[in-house]
Amino acid sequence: MVFDPGSPWNEVGIHGIQQAREWDAVVTADAPDLTGAEVHFVALPNGELIVDGEVLTELLTPLARAVEETIRPPYRAHGIRRDGAVWAVGALGIEVVALPVAFEGDELELVVRAGQRVLHVDGMPSFDVPRALDALARRGDYVVRGRRLDDTLWEAEVGSL
Repeated sequence: MVFDPGSPWNEVGIHGIQQAREWDAVVTADAPDLTGAEVHFVALPNGELIVDGEVLTELLTPLARAVEETIRPPYRAHGIRRDGAVWAVGALGIEVVALPVAFEGDELELVVRAGQRVLHVDGMPSFDVPRALDALARRGDYVVRGRRLDDTLWEAEVGSL
């Protein structure tokens, strides 16, 4: 007797829904001078690296080179030491926007719904919506979430509501 799973086994309820991809690139790289067990960094559009923590950016060059064989900056990356000098690195492409230096705060959320715009900076309401955020605008209802990368550059994520 041969087992035939038939059509019920092809249903979403049996196998589940495909998960969203977490990384745009996953690579390995040798970084013998890099210490620690893991590292987080962002590559800006010009190739400059911003590091979360106390790591020298030049030590991340081997990881960034390996990632950039698959995707171009800007991206956010997370590296984990695997064995000795070998690191596994996952990278996700991001959007970067420049806001005025005077724009304060570290996190923002702009919600546009039915033509109404509401901006929160560090959880507090703000009425000063930078023009650069308008450039990210989509038709209809949407949300822009951002977090500061340096003095003027912000990582921005735009989604539909």
